[in-house]
Amino acid sequence: MAAQSHQQKNRRLAIVAGRGRLPLDVAVAARAAGDDPFVIGLKGEADRFPETFEQAFVGIGDASGVHRLIKEHGIDRVVLSGGVERRPDWKQLRTPLHLIPIVPRMVRLLRRGGDDAVLRAVIAVIERAGCRVVGAQDVVPGLLAEIGPLTRREPKPSDWDNIRVGLAGAEMLGRMDIGQAAVAVGGRIVALEGPEGTDNMLRRVADMRASGRISRRRPGALIKRCKPQQDERADLPTIGLATIENARAAGLSGVAIEAGRAFILDRDETIAAADAAGLFVIGVDPDRQDAEPGRRDQV
Repeated sequence: MAAQSHQQKNRRLAIVAGRGRLPLDVAVAARAAGDDPFVIGLKGEADRFPETFEQAFVGIGDASGVHRLIKEHGIDRVVLSGGVERRPDWKQLRTPLHLIPIVPRMVRLLRRGGDDAVLRAVIAVIERAGCRVVGAQDVVPGLLAEIGPLTRREPKPSDWDNIRVGLAGAEMLGRMDIGQAAVAVGGRIVALEGPEGTDNMLRRVADMRASGRISRRRPGALIKRCKPQQDERADLPTIGLATIENARAAGLSGVAIEAGRAFILDRDETIAAADAAGLFVIGVDPDRQDAEPGRRDQV
């Protein structure tokens, strides 16, 4: 009984890390909360962590490697954190014998499934190893955007027109499991996020502004929200310093993100950068998208 109690006490949190700052933020917060996180970095995606974190790297399709690390390091909880730009070819899959029956499904998802479908398959693989997959927000709740303005500047009525149409466009996009973001200018959608990601979409908008295909004078907004069918344990919408810089370069007035279901990385620096650029950042509830200041009594 004592040995079993000691084993349970030493069960660990693993962070499966992709691109970006979020995996490190999650690891630091987990350590501050008393965990001893083990980092499983994805080769070609994740950066090396500081040496103070125990870490190992596996290929994106190496389910066998992930299962081995989970067993060797006493992992009972896993956080999926960070972006993944590449998908493995089905020939790169390394699967434990007991997962062979689900390989055909994994291959189909890798070939045709959207990001959400693939993430669900990844979660299923990890759960087969006896682990519980938890959301990054369960470890770092302070990264989530709250409802309301987060910057000195607040949206104007014309901005709210863009936010409403952008929320509708992003919802449609999410239902097709394509992306989480839209850009609206002058009350109409001008760009939807594809596999290239938010920053590259914003660069596309900047190019359209420069070429005159989009009016240089009309205000615009970036809107990011969860997919309607999204498993909130992975891939929540995220903004950070690069988002603000690219939104500014695209001539946008600000950024609206789904309150309680989107992350702000480097929060203080990101909000300060938005203030310096004269942009708004606001957390919104898509179910009450007409409830902007001055109109709450009309909802």
